[in-house]
Order: sequence, then structure tokens, then C-alpha cells
Amino acid sequence: MMRRNRFNQALAAMILAGTALMPQFALAQDGSKTAADSKIRNIDGVAAVVNTGYVTRKEIDDRIMALQKQGTKLPDAATLRKTVLERLIVEKIQLQNAEQEGVAVSNKELDKIIGDIAAKNKLTVAELKVKIAATGSTYDRYRQMLRDDVIISRYREREVEGKIKISDAEVDNFITDRNREVAGGGRVARSTSAAKGEPEEIDVAQIFIPVDASAGAGAQAAAKKQAESLLREARGDVDFLQLGAMAAKDNPKIKFQDLGYRTPDRLPQLFYEAVRNTGGGQLANAVVRSPAGYHVLKVLDRRALVAGAPEPQQAAPQEGANTPQSIMVTQTLSRHILLRSRAGLTDQDAERRLAGYRDQVRTKTADFGELAKKYSEDGSAANGGNLGWMGPGDLVPEFDQAMNRLQIGEVSNPVKTEFGWHLIQVLERREAQLTLEKQRQFARAAIRERKFEQAYQDWLRELRDTATVKIINADDPAASPR
Repeated sequence: MMRRNRFNQALAAMILAGTALMPQFALAQDGSKTAADSKIRNIDGVAAVVNTGYVTRKEIDDRIMALQKQGTKLPDAATLRKTVLERLIVEKIQLQNAEQEGVAVSNKELDKIIGDIAAKNKLTVAELKVKIAATGSTYDRYRQMLRDDVIISRYREREVEGKIKISDAEVDNFITDRNREVAGGGRVARSTSAAKGEPEEIDVAQIFIPVDASAGAGAQAAAKKQAESLLREARGDVDFLQLGAMAAKDNPKIKFQDLGYRTPDRLPQLFYEAVRNTGGGQLANAVVRSPAGYHVLKVLDRRALVAGAPEPQQAAPQEGANTPQSIMVTQTLSRHILLRSRAGLTDQDAERRLAGYRDQVRTKTADFGELAKKYSEDGSAANGGNLGWMGPGDLVPEFDQAMNRLQIGEVSNPVKTEFGWHLIQVLERREAQLTLEKQRQFARAAIRERKFEQAYQDWLRELRDTATVKIINADDPAASPR
């Protein structure tokens, strides 16, 4: 029941502020097309023709205004305008192709997503509409923007995922590398740097601030700001991994990791490009953005790759063995009280009831397990709400994130997921070894994440190269407001 859905539910977590608007234009049919073209040119001015659609100068103006409101550092006006136009062209191509492939979002689905957004911001839909109007937009434009975002996300997931191929050999190599790291095999003595052009291995460490690709502009900006702050701190006289540990203590979502020695082809392409010319002991010049979040990178060492060097000795796994291997994960034993979403139970009522149970547990006037047996509305109720040992990715994101923030014995505030409202208590944590089957699943997921960005960029280039695009006049702003 609590397992993660295939489609990323984080789409519903978009925030209101700073959202770029993407008004769309329908082409008139047959004899009225010329009149429609003329009308669009007169009102907005067409910046580019994209296959059978348009990008207008007003769309560019809207997007630039949204970026300026975010307060982030932007390039000069000419470069910014050109970059925004290219982004809008690519979005238009994706929407056109998605429509041809039958990717769509029904009004019922869109209503549910908007309802979820309102609930996450503790608003009714009516209050959400007022907030949207306060930004200078309209509810209809907001709905269209949201529909386009979901369509592009679904189309991208379907098309890019299909292009990522992972061989059994890659999985085996990943597992071998992780086993060496755990055994200490990767921590060999530092050696001399490779001469220019010679094969080498690079030891890279990272501090990772996760943020979902579909999160709103505010969440993206906050994660980037935190990553840039950590990069500035790392330039001081501090131990990089200790800095990561301190950041993770303040924010458990932050991860830090020494990737160990790797040849360039076994580093994520984004990472290698960022540290290609970075010497040992030096930081990458800028924060690296990936679909998963922001990465602060440091090259711990570079060394020549010596042909024929002996490999660390380790036992090879037996075919069909089910003995746990050396990849370690943190598992959490937790229990919950679930109030399912249903007619007659408002979000406010569910929150109020769970807050009352929470206060009883915190004041020791009631036992969490007994409350779960009496009030929880799922199959775990008979067992006092116990969910068993769960590892990374086993639970839906909202539940997982709230659970990971809790100390042992601590009780959460009410948490909403697609299943309803939860009260969570963490009972215990442990480091566990993955079985061979789980280990290979873990490896495939990690490799897929590493390959996604490159596959995504290749896919976008292919879409752009095969589209018919004519730039007309992108330099001037729209002649008049819509």
C-alpha cells in the first residue's frame, strides 16, 4: 500500500510563486489561418515559428519577468533573451510531439493535481485562485501552464527512460566498485598524476542537495542557494567530507559521499565535465545541476592509471547465491496511524484528529501502538501500525522524507500522502546489507540516475534538430501587453 508509484507524485508539489507562464496559441483552420497569423503578429509579435506553432515575444517577456522575480543572478539581457527563446522552442516541440503521441492530461486529473497543490499549501481551491490572481496571472492560464508541465514530464519520462540501456556488465562493475569501497580497496596510497593525455583515475567527493526536477521555482532557488553557500564554505580551511556531515546533520536530506577512484568514463558525465580541468585537492568552480538536485564537487586526488596493476582480492559471488553482499543501506523501523482520504473527512479534520493523537503520545497519556490499533485505517492497524523495516525508495516520498527527519522514538506532525493523512513514529534504525537481488536493483537504479541527464540532453538535441524552426524577431519585446 505504501510503495512508491511509477509516476512521480512530486508534480503536485509545485508552489505558486515565481512560476513561469506559458500561454499557448491555437492556429485557425484553412481560410482563417492568414487572419490569425496577422492578429498574433499585431498583438504579440511572433519571435519564432516552431513546426506548426509559434513562440511569441510576449511569451519571452513573461518568462524573463518570472526569472527576474526569483532574484537569481542572470546573464546580460541579450544572452538571457536568446536562452529563454531556445527554452520555449524546445518546450513547444515537446508539447507538439506529446500531442501527436497521444500524451494528455484530463480535466479530472488536472483538478486533482490542483487540489493537491492547494492542500499542500494549506489552502482551499478558492483561496488558491485568489493567490494566483495576486501574481498577475489568471486561473485559466495557471491551469494551462500546469497541464503543459505535466504533459512534458510524462512525455519526457516515457521517451528518455526507453533510451537508457543498462547491461549486466555495468551492474556487475558497479557492485564490484561498491564492495571495494566498503572493504577499503579503493583507499590506496595516493600516486602521481597522469601526464597529459594519459589514462587516469579521479577521486571525486560530493555534497548533494536533492530537489525534484518538477519542484517549483522557489524550492529550486532555495536548494541552489544552499549548494552555493556550501561551495563558499568548502573554499575555506575545512575538511570537505566533515562539512558534508555537518550539513547533513542540519538537514538529513543532504547527502555526502566519496565516490572513490574512477576512470572518466565511469564518472557521471556532468561530474566529469565539471572537474575535467580541476587538480587534486581543488573544488569544481561552480555548483553542478542534475535532474536530482545540486552537487558540490571536490577532486580529492588524480592518479595515473597503471596498466596491469593488481586488483584488490575479493571473493566472487556465486551464481544464484542469495548471501547478503557489501552494499549497505539505512533501514528504518516505523509505525503509523493512517486516516484515509474519503468523503466526509476534510484535511482540517484529519490534521486535527492526528494532532490530538500526537499530543497524547508526547504527553505519555496514550500509547502509539494502541492508538494505531484503534484508529488506523489500513492493514497495519492490527499490528499497532508497524510497517516493518523499510529502506530507501520503499515508501512514497512524502512519508519517506518525514520519517527520515525523525529521531528514534519521535512522533511526527500530521503528514499527507496520496493515501491520506499519517502520524509517524520511528522505532529503530539499522545499517543493513542488501541481498544479491536487492543489490542488483540498487545498482540499476543508481546507474539509471547517472545516465539520465546525458540521455535527456541527447533526446532534447534530437528533438531540436528534427524540428522546423524559423527565428523571426526575438530581440524586441512585445509591442503591447496582452
